[in-house]
Amino acid sequence: MDKPITVLGICGSLRKLSVNRGLLRAARQLAPAGVTVETFDLLGIPPYNQDDEAHPPAIVTEFKARIRAADAILFATPEYNYSISGVLKNAIDWASRPYGGSAWAGKPAAIMGASPSMQGTARAQYHLRQCLVALDMPTLNQPEVMISLSGQHCDADGNLTGENSRQLIANLVAALATLTRKLK
Repeated sequence: MDKPITVLGICGSLRKLSVNRGLLRAARQLAPAGVTVETFDLLGIPPYNQDDEAHPPAIVTEFKARIRAADAILFATPEYNYSISGVLKNAIDWASRPYGGSAWAGKPAAIMGASPSMQGTARAQYHLRQCLVALDMPTLNQPEVMISLSGQHCDADGNLTGENSRQLIANLVAALATLTRKLK
């Protein structure tokens, strides 16, 4: 029997009815046996300030502890202005500091995203991948989950309803678990 895997899901949107939050709910529902998907809400993480690195706010300390406790990370990113959200970048920066104390280093990661645009979240995901290289996070390359025209795949509450999209997420979580076990 494989060792259980805990995946920490992080959504780059603060919206309560965000479709990207819906992707994380689907990941939790579709995770294979032995894989648990938990989430951390970025709401309340203040803007990063290097002056506060030595004594970060409690929510940042909790965030870093949750990252360290997880076996892998699953990012659900919206696309804002061809990139990731400021909220997500801010959280990434907090958890990577101080220098030498990054909670991200070595954590396997996967990325998914949904958008009402035709491009889905392709540009944001590629930008996030650049950030993950700097953080030394082995990142799953396939399958890619870039859900375009999200209104056709999600209900009004942001829940993923499209069966093809749900299968993509199930495959992504299973592949992330496989990568995580290989790296252990």
